[in-house]
Amino acid sequence: MPDTTAVRAHAEDLADFVAASPSSFHAAAEVARRLVDAGFTALSEGDTWPLQAAGRYVVVRDGAVVAWVVPRGAGTGTAFRIFGAHSDSPALTLKPKPTTGRLGWLQAGVEVYGGPLLNSWLDRELRLAGRLVLDDGTAVLAATGALLRLPQLAIHLDREANDHLALNKQTQTQPVWGLGESASADLLAELATVAGVDAARIRGYDVVTADAARGAVFGKDDVFFASGRLDDLASVHAGVVALAGAGVDADAIPMLAVFDHEEVGSATRSGAAGPFLSDVIERVQLALGADRDQQLRALAASWCVSSDVGHSVHPNYPEKHDPVVQPVLGSGPILKINANQRYATDAAGAAAWHGWCDAAGVVSQEFVSNNAVPCGSTIGPITATRLGIRTVDVGIPILSMHSARELAGTADLHALTRVAAAFFAG
Repeated sequence: MPDTTAVRAHAEDLADFVAASPSSFHAAAEVARRLVDAGFTALSEGDTWPLQAAGRYVVVRDGAVVAWVVPRGAGTGTAFRIFGAHSDSPALTLKPKPTTGRLGWLQAGVEVYGGPLLNSWLDRELRLAGRLVLDDGTAVLAATGALLRLPQLAIHLDREANDHLALNKQTQTQPVWGLGESASADLLAELATVAGVDAARIRGYDVVTADAARGAVFGKDDVFFASGRLDDLASVHAGVVALAGAGVDADAIPMLAVFDHEEVGSATRSGAAGPFLSDVIERVQLALGADRDQQLRALAASWCVSSDVGHSVHPNYPEKHDPVVQPVLGSGPILKINANQRYATDAAGAAAWHGWCDAAGVVSQEFVSNNAVPCGSTIGPITATRLGIRTVDVGIPILSMHSARELAGTADLHALTRVAAAFFAG
């Protein structure tokens, strides 16, 4: 059994990680910062990569990041052990001309990103975070503190709100951020100020909302952890911690692949359906001297673990879950299975996953959807389709998925990191 002190410390470190990662761009930067601090070398895609045995490397593309370790004995046929996750989460994203308002209120013009549980964004302090691109093409990151709030209509003005609450995505999701007239205010100036740039130089931006509250450990015996963006920063954090501790004597190349835009289909240059991972893999193989035949043979011997959150059985809605397969918080990470290939897990992947769990001393659970409830998907099938690498879908069980603040088990978070380390070690 893991030390409860270690489990608590791991959750607190995740809280720090989430706080530093309010947008996908911040998450990619935080992954790179942590790995550079752990001895990795930051690379640019536009430069030649002089990879060396026992080297540790990280490269960022927009809101995505790929990092890896070159083992001492790496050669033309060395396989990969890829731990995949995603950096984005459902949110509200700033529209063009975002400074709006009426009746003496300043509001933010936003568009819904992904599939958030909209009512969870009501009555909580929100921050803005993302990327600003300036007139010279320079990109800078910006993140405010608590700045916005989406206030709910009082029960006195909607006596049936508890029976039928549903938000109009256009008219009822525009948060307030101040008082006054929009003609004399500038929401982008707030972002420019925290980024230390002149607002007049902003030519483009990718900015989202995020919960301003820090992640918290709570419950009897500290079993719970609540935070924004656990889908999927819980997996990203597990991969970062595991890769930072990976050795250089493994028989495969440990690699962390964090993609953007999973919540909207992954079909972007920084998403799992884009070329980022395949580009990096090819460049690593070319640096090792592999020809095309050797590249394909190495991929055939490789594995990808696609890690994303899944549904814990909900005590108030048991009918929404499979009546037999019912994972619960605190009982271990999950193996995700779907007959229609919404997850990439097959029998070989299941056997491999259980082997890595055994090596880590971790008990795993299984997840399968109720037949009457549509099953979501992950980067797993996309990665398997693009690269042909054997892939298994896993994660941790959570409640309140796609809420502004989700709920996980502290023990599961720690266990997932341990399995990721065992996977990298081979």
